[in-house]
Amino acid sequence: MSSTLSARQELILSLIVREYMQLPRSGGISSKALVEKYDLSLSPATVRSEMVALGDAGLLYQPHTSAGRVPSDGGYRYFVQRLVQDDTLPAPEQRLISHQFYQARADVGQWSRLAASVLARHTQSAALVTALHSGHARFKHLELIATRERQVLMVLVLQSGQVHQQIVSFDRELAQTELSAVATKVTQACQGMVAQEIESGPWEMSDVQIQVLQLVVGVMHSDDAFASGEIYLDGFQTLLADNDPAQSTPVRNAMQVLEQRDFLEDFLAQALGPQVGGVQVVIAGEGKWEELRACSMVLARYGADDVATGTVGVFGPTHMAYDRAIGTVRFVAELMTNLVVENYA
Repeated sequence: MSSTLSARQELILSLIVREYMQLPRSGGISSKALVEKYDLSLSPATVRSEMVALGDAGLLYQPHTSAGRVPSDGGYRYFVQRLVQDDTLPAPEQRLISHQFYQARADVGQWSRLAASVLARHTQSAALVTALHSGHARFKHLELIATRERQVLMVLVLQSGQVHQQIVSFDRELAQTELSAVATKVTQACQGMVAQEIESGPWEMSDVQIQVLQLVVGVMHSDDAFASGEIYLDGFQTLLADNDPAQSTPVRNAMQVLEQRDFLEDFLAQALGPQVGGVQVVIAGEGKWEELRACSMVLARYGADDVATGTVGVFGPTHMAYDRAIGTVRFVAELMTNLVVENYA
């Protein structure tokens, strides 16, 4: 990427990128159209000369000889890294989103679903959100509910908000009062612990309580192996419907790849890393992910590093509105991080 663009070249590149984000076209944008639309104090010939220089720098390209110029992947990257001046979400939208999350602040299970909906709606892109997950699941709450005869419904809630339910059988029929007492004792004893800490004991408990502890540990070990938690998607069909027909096939192919859990986990680990903080923009796969060459993603981690984290992001064609996407993703990630700190840290 060139680091020596003049102020005039940066202005022209910025206008072309913004024009193309608003109304992508196969033929590109001409110098004459740019001068007339933005009332530039430059001649079309001067703008055309600067476009040639930007093309030589790899920031624009010309689809064919008689066409105008189109931003390249490098042009979008330069725009994101150096020319986005204000990606702050407008105050009315911040208040609206904050109110939605405030209403759901006590329902951890709704956070990811709400985040995906908010991101898709406010960016007009597809949204991808992974539920809170810790490298090691931490115990929060247990309920045991009598069903019939010796069968009991075990409901285990983890600090990440994950809820696990399963039917378990005991050697004898247990009254609900006894089950409630066992659940209360286990909850008090194991609060905030990981599976290994629960296993290490020692515990002065009854046979039923020990059996429940073993069941809890088994569920928590399984959760530890489930690396990214549940994945929530929103807006993908709208993206396909609104996208340029010429790009619909590569976008659809990229969407199918992202739905493959192994690929997604590897991609997020490399693109973001495990720590919370900052927004990462991946344009056209950045040369690493050929499957995403026709698309871009704006991603951020949310949560607390020592408690649990998740990922929020939006996905779209390379001509997506980056400044709005960055501002929305950053704001939603910060909101969700505050909720995690408020509820768990």
